[in-house]
Amino acid sequence: MIRLSTLSTRGAAVLVLGSLLVLGGCHRGASKDAVGTTQTQSQFDLTMKAYKNGQFLIDGAVVSALDAGSHFAFLKETGKLPKTVLLLPSDDSKIRKQHLQYMARLQLDYGFVAYYDDGGKLARINPVETKARALEDYHAPASAPTSDSSKDASGKSYGDQGGSDASGGH
Repeated sequence: MIRLSTLSTRGAAVLVLGSLLVLGGCHRGASKDAVGTTQTQSQFDLTMKAYKNGQFLIDGAVVSALDAGSHFAFLKETGKLPKTVLLLPSDDSKIRKQHLQYMARLQLDYGFVAYYDDGGKLARINPVETKARALEDYHAPASAPTSDSSKDASGKSYGDQGGSDASGGH
């Protein structure tokens, strides 16, 4: 049996303990999902942005949730359906609950995995916890009718046609 001096045994124990502390300090509780979105954006098959009123920006075009569903249906038909999709906030809107619910529905319908930017960290959208929402078309807020809305191009009211009728009144 080999006998080591007490000093060398304690020195080796201190080195092992010190190495564990250094390696533990590098980790600091961070997980793999906590990678910044700017670093991983290129790793996704498709990147979308959240826009106002539950709409999305896809390739620079503003689309409703229903139109986004149509876009994914087209991608599926052409064999180009993405496996991973990243949802980012746009300059005009942050990611809202409505966006996450629509993405959960798209994820269920088309079978891709969706992630979103949650304060600079990636988070996976879980369709069960998010309570997927039926896709809807965007409807602009109704505007009050103006006095010109009930007139034709010549300025006459629709009820005040007078004269001959072009639809067969001969």
